[in-house]
Amino acid sequence: MTTPDHSSPSHSRDVSPRERVRTELDALRETDRHRRLRDRAEAEVLDFSSNDYLNFSRDPRVVAGAQSALEQFGAGSTASRLVSGSLACHTRFEMELAAWKDCEAALLFGSGYLTALGCVRSFVGQGDVVLADRLSHACLLDAGRGSGARVDRFRHNDLEHLEARLAKHHGKRVLVVTESVFSMDGDLAPIEEIAELVTANPHAMLLVDEAHAAGVFGPGLAHQVDGVDLQMGTLSKSFGSYGGYVGLSADHKDWLVNTSRSLIYTTAPPPASIGAALAGLKILRDEPELGDRLLERAGEFCRKLWEAGFDTLDSDSQIVPLVIGEDGDCLAAAAELKAEGIHVVAIRPPTVPEGTARLRFSITLAHSAEELDRTADTVIRLLQDRYAK
Repeated sequence: MTTPDHSSPSHSRDVSPRERVRTELDALRETDRHRRLRDRAEAEVLDFSSNDYLNFSRDPRVVAGAQSALEQFGAGSTASRLVSGSLACHTRFEMELAAWKDCEAALLFGSGYLTALGCVRSFVGQGDVVLADRLSHACLLDAGRGSGARVDRFRHNDLEHLEARLAKHHGKRVLVVTESVFSMDGDLAPIEEIAELVTANPHAMLLVDEAHAAGVFGPGLAHQVDGVDLQMGTLSKSFGSYGGYVGLSADHKDWLVNTSRSLIYTTAPPPASIGAALAGLKILRDEPELGDRLLERAGEFCRKLWEAGFDTLDSDSQIVPLVIGEDGDCLAAAAELKAEGIHVVAIRPPTVPEGTARLRFSITLAHSAEELDRTADTVIRLLQDRYAK
């Protein structure tokens, strides 16, 4: 998750802010990296861009949970948690989530991004180190940079490199951060082994972003792993709602309540979002097999593409990348599939490394096995001769 290069000529002090914007937008268009907002077309295409993995956003039970909270608590929380915005639905969700994830406590935030900002900035600062997997989400890297700590990165899922970087920063306070399911590659982090390395360092803590794991892999891949201090996630994926959370110890929750600026100075999440999440959590407890069903379908889809010669990286989850390479080729491939009624997003740098532009298939329970088979067959028919190995 890299960021734009701010050393370009348009960042010169001699260039006005307005001229800089025009110049850089032109550069984005010329390099096939310009993005724009589009309304989602519900009925026209088979959508592989959604992170609503378990199809909860349309589940009548989840919608009813949102409606019930809306009627009981109103449209908004009206204030931050420490003023008058902490409602009974927030407290109930935190208690039930903590029990599901086997944590002493849990804490709600307004979004996953705000959760990352609040957690990282409260535990490290000037003179400290954020040690991040190279493919960690942008919110974790932004939080590290904003904390004032030094941000250092270890090679993706490379335990030896992580151990060496920990040794390099020995004696400093270090926060190691990683995703458990990586959002663009779909592969899994070796959480237990990472936790062992972090635990061996008395000055280190471990934060695991479970955004794409919780709900699909039960309570998450960091569930019941000794040495994981912070299990953060979002309600916008498997829960089908909106908001962020972290599972943690009681002391760490108390610390965040007193120090986390993205909690203290932000209005609490809307009641409807939390009512929906509570209903989703009940379904997850009652029907844990949903995640296994999704992973089985995604695994079969990935296997068909891999056997056809496509590079699907090391995906072992519901996120299946198909690496194309060049940005323009990836956009063209997405357009070809769109013409066939298949909507899949072309992911380009800086979201992914240079030369690895890809189609990111996000498999959900809204996709039937038959639809997945048909999609795989269409991808093979249209793209195999150009982009398979």
